[in-house]
Amino acid sequence: MRIRALKSALALSCGLLSMVASAGAAEKASNKPFADADHVIYMPTRDAAKRVPSKLTNISDHGGGVVVSAKVVFIFWGPNFANAASADHTYATTLQAFRNQFGTTGEYNVITQYSGIQLANLGSGTADWFDTSAPPTKVTDATVQAEVNRYFSGGHGAYNSSTIYEVVLPSTSYSSSGGSSSCGGPHLSYCAYHGAYTGTSGTVLYSIEPYPSCSGCKVSGWNDAQNQEHFVCHETREAVTDPVNAWWNSSTGAEADDQCAWSPTPFIGTNGYAYQYEWSNLVTGCVKTR
Repeated sequence: MRIRALKSALALSCGLLSMVASAGAAEKASNKPFADADHVIYMPTRDAAKRVPSKLTNISDHGGGVVVSAKVVFIFWGPNFANAASADHTYATTLQAFRNQFGTTGEYNVITQYSGIQLANLGSGTADWFDTSAPPTKVTDATVQAEVNRYFSGGHGAYNSSTIYEVVLPSTSYSSSGGSSSCGGPHLSYCAYHGAYTGTSGTVLYSIEPYPSCSGCKVSGWNDAQNQEHFVCHETREAVTDPVNAWWNSSTGAEADDQCAWSPTPFIGTNGYAYQYEWSNLVTGCVKTR
């Protein structure tokens, strides 16, 4: 969802990303207590999603590029993710299995209508990282970026401009942005987010995936892994269609997944995994697959 005073546009050329400034959306950002709204797009909670306008229009390209053939690297941050005897380990491996099939599903295929995006094996990039150190309870955006940078500096994998680096938190931590937070924090305002920052090798695309431990970020009857699959679906597709906040619905500021967030109700789809509906310009509405 757009909540920033300045947008950035992404130029994708020969696999390289560069960031340029673009004005707009001040009216959407003025009252939002998000410290990182200059480069971050937030997944709304169930209650916040009710404020998305009911009359939605097709999205349009406002000068940015897309990630044509994407990859996703998970950074599982916390000691229990690597412990085979822990429920957190099952949670992590389930997310890996979801990621490995997602990029070739009908649920992902919906976004191939936008600027030549292709189906892709999202798990074909560099290795995931199980960081067994304990993250702080409060994980700020700067902390997330530092963790992604440690993935590179620690030799866990090389930078790639078409990869989204998704940091997964345990239930003992929460994401924080200014006066706002995810599940587990004092001021629930969002469930997850994606963003971009300038790294030493180029523009880094990343996402923070807090643990879905609160009712505002849950679908009734789903387990924790299914709820997280839903957010990985949301943030991955948005990072692909809107890498650095330059692909917008011109009338509401919502990205494609935001327009369909929580309504219609997220569903169990291809291979038994959890997804949400995606906006399709082809039918001017929310669809499951294409």
